[in-house]
Amino acid sequence: MRIARFVVDAEPQYGLVEGEAENPQADPEDLEVVVLHGDPFFQGIQPTSTRHRLADVRLVAPIIPRSKIVGIGRNWADHASELGNAVPDSPQFFLKPNTSVVGPGEPVTLPAWSEQISYEAELAVVIGTICKDVPAERVDDVVFGYTVGNDLTARDAQKADLQWARAKGFDGACPLGPWIETGLTSADTEDLGIKMELDGAVVQDGRTSDMVFGVKEIVSAVSQAFTLLPGDVILTGTPAGVGLVEGGQRTEATVEGIGTLTTVFRR
Repeated sequence: MRIARFVVDAEPQYGLVEGEAENPQADPEDLEVVVLHGDPFFQGIQPTSTRHRLADVRLVAPIIPRSKIVGIGRNWADHASELGNAVPDSPQFFLKPNTSVVGPGEPVTLPAWSEQISYEAELAVVIGTICKDVPAERVDDVVFGYTVGNDLTARDAQKADLQWARAKGFDGACPLGPWIETGLTSADTEDLGIKMELDGAVVQDGRTSDMVFGVKEIVSAVSQAFTLLPGDVILTGTPAGVGLVEGGQRTEATVEGIGTLTTVFRR
């Protein structure tokens, strides 16, 4: 199932996207979203009788974490190499605030204090239950689903600052969407294609089988450091090919079996 957050007239609400799972080539004009009762993270997935054409609603970020976004650094050997870094022996963590989250299609204003904002297409894990010290074999029990992330990074600030908080956590630095796919297991994520297009040109093209640490290892390791709460998001790292974006440009991050996240940029 694909769980989206959307706006029709007022407050965001959750919905179940119908049609895409059965036919990945379906025209978005033919898709519908069934309104869910309440918050599926706490009340389960309870469809109502209300539905809308997907084309008639505005998708927003599928989750605004109540607690945290945990990023995994240097988790692809080719990406570590292109930035002149060694591959780590264990997962390396950084945090993004929930104020960095924006949804699909929402414009990101590039910060005035940086001239080097870089895109990073990533598989994002969405936690479904409070957990701590999760064994690798039980990771599927705590994962709600998966979405697409774009881990925007101010490269100049990343090099200049002692910590990555500003470089990774500025407003708009964490586009997520277009929805959460709940039908995948951690085993299903072991060989998914990840692609980034910049103004229609492919700039990143990798497979999760090339990640240094897989979803099971990552979630287990993160849970040893932090108590994870429902709605927490873990970004799993990006393949080689990262580059800079400018105002007026557009990125499209795609994770196979999940969807495409579009982000537009402005100065």
